[in-house]
Amino acid sequence: MIDSGDELHALRVQVWTSTLAETPLPTDGVATIDEIRALEELICAAAARQARLAAAFDEAERARQQAAGVPAQGQGRGIAEQIALARRESPHRGRQHLSLAKVAHELPHAMEAFRRGLVTEWRVTTLARETACLSLEDRLAVDRAVAGDPEAFSGCSDPVVLGEVRKLVARLDPAAVAERRRRAEAERSVTIRPAPDTMVYLTALLPVAQGVAAYAALSAEADRLRAGGDPRGRHQVMADSFVARATGAPAHDGHPVVPVSVGVVMTDRALLAGAHDDATLVGHGPIPADLARSLVLLGLSAGTQAWVRRLFRHPESGELVAMDSRRRRFPHQLATFLRLRDQWCRTPWCGAPIRHGDHVVPVSDGGDTTAGGGQGFCESRNYAKQVPGWDHHPRPGPGGHTVDITTPTGHRHRSTAPPLLGLRHPAYREVEPGRWVLIA
Repeated sequence: MIDSGDELHALRVQVWTSTLAETPLPTDGVATIDEIRALEELICAAAARQARLAAAFDEAERARQQAAGVPAQGQGRGIAEQIALARRESPHRGRQHLSLAKVAHELPHAMEAFRRGLVTEWRVTTLARETACLSLEDRLAVDRAVAGDPEAFSGCSDPVVLGEVRKLVARLDPAAVAERRRRAEAERSVTIRPAPDTMVYLTALLPVAQGVAAYAALSAEADRLRAGGDPRGRHQVMADSFVARATGAPAHDGHPVVPVSVGVVMTDRALLAGAHDDATLVGHGPIPADLARSLVLLGLSAGTQAWVRRLFRHPESGELVAMDSRRRRFPHQLATFLRLRDQWCRTPWCGAPIRHGDHVVPVSDGGDTTAGGGQGFCESRNYAKQVPGWDHHPRPGPGGHTVDITTPTGHRHRSTAPPLLGLRHPAYREVEPGRWVLIA
C-alpha cells in the first residue's frame, strides 16, 4: 500500500512534466538561452533525485527480501532490474545507476553539486569510477580536492576533471592503481552493438600493449597491400584484414566472405523473386532485402555453405509460429526457435543478446516446455526473475507472443515478441508483390 503522501510526490512530478510539455516557447533569444540553462540544471537535479530514490529503494527492497527469507547471497537480486524498468532502459544501465546511488555518501561534495544541478550524472559517475579502488578516507580526500568548490567543479570540462582525479588517485595509493589495472586486464572482452546504415561496432577491450600491437599489425598489413596496388582505402583494408584473420574466411574480390549460416531470415519472395520484403540478420536486426540476397549469393559464389531453414510466420502479426528441423546440427530446436522469434532479451528496453531460453511460468508452477511457454532472456534478467515477488504470465490473444510482467512493487509491464519480418497489420493492403499501402 502506497502512502497518500508518497503518492503525492509522483503526482507533483507528473504535473511538472505536463507543464513543460504545454508551456509556449519564448520568443526572445536571451530568454531562450536562459531557459536552456535552467532546464539543464533541472535535468541534473532530477537525475540526482533519481539516484537518491534508487539508494532508498535498494535499502527497502533488501529488507523486504530478507524478511521474505531470501538467502543472504541472493539479496539484492532484481533491484537494478526494477530501477531499469522504471527508467525505461536496459538492466545493465540500471545496475550502473544503482551503483552510483549506493556510493553517493562517499562523495558528498560531488553529490551536493549534483543535487544543485551544477554537474551531470556522467561527471559524478566518472569520479565514482576512478576512485573506486581507494579507501573511504582517500576517496573523501579526492572528492574534497576536486569538488570542494561546487562552482569550480561545475566550470571544468570532463577531461580536466578526469585528469586531475587520476593524478590524485595515483599519488594517494599507487598500489591500488596497479591492482586495479591487473583486475581490468582480467575483464578483457569483445562486444558488438548496432551502428547506422546496417553496420556494427565490434569493440575489443584489451590490455594496452595487446591493443596497440593488434592495431599496428593491421596498419602494417594495410600499408603493405596498398603499396602493392590494392585500390581499397587504408581503413577498409584494415577492417577486411581484421575480419579475415578473426574468422579465417576466404576472400572474394579482396573482401572476406563469411558463411551466411550466421542467420539471415527473409521471405522466399525476397530471396528468389527480388521482392523488397524485410529481412533479418539474427543477432543484429532488420536489414535491407538486397543486402540479405547479396550475403546468400556471395556465400554461394565463394563456395561456402548457405543453409536454408524454413520459417513460418503469422500473416497478420508477423510472429514466428513454426520452424522446420532440417538442419540437424542443432539438437535444441526449441531454443533456436525462441532465439529466432524473440531476437533480443524479452525484458522491455533491454536489447541484450539472448543467452537463456527459459519458461515464462516455472515448471514447478505448471509452466510447460513449449514455444508459447518459453521466452528468451539475457543471463542477468533470467536470474533476476527468480527473486520472490516477480511474476510472468503468457497473455493469450492475437498480436504476437505476449507476456505480462509484474514486479515486486506491483508495477506491470508487457513484453511482446517483435515481428520476425515486418508487421503485416490488417490496416495495410498489399497492392502488388512487396508493396503495401496504408488503408486506415
